Amino acid sequence: VQLQASGGGLVQAGGSLRLSCAASGTQLRFNPMAWYRQVSGKGRELVAALFSDDSINYADSVKGRFTLSKGNAVNTVWLQMNNLQPEDTAVYYCYGKRIITNGEVWGRGTLVTVSS
Repeated sequence: VQLQASGGGLVQAGGSLRLSCAASGTQLRFNPMAWYRQVSGKGRELVAALFSDDSINYADSVKGRFTLSKGNAVNTVWLQMNNLQPEDTAVYYCYGKRIITNGEVWGRGTLVTVSS
């Protein structure tokens, strides 16, 4: 089972990026699927999480700017990031917790860099 993340890059402050996360190797659903981010020297923090009941939790720091949504394919989520700020610069990781087995899966990080 893998989670493949894509969509990071370099953007100026106020710009937008969309991250994509897609699972492969399983038909089991995840609950939740989420994005975390990590700045060098700090722990990973939750950015947004989508649960099986379609509820979504956001970090206070991204509310109103980031939107997590389901992709068109099963086990796919998109993170639309608008009005990006330099403090959003981090490596972003896709995360999923598989239902039934409760196995946790992390994708490779994708770097988001926001210049001022």
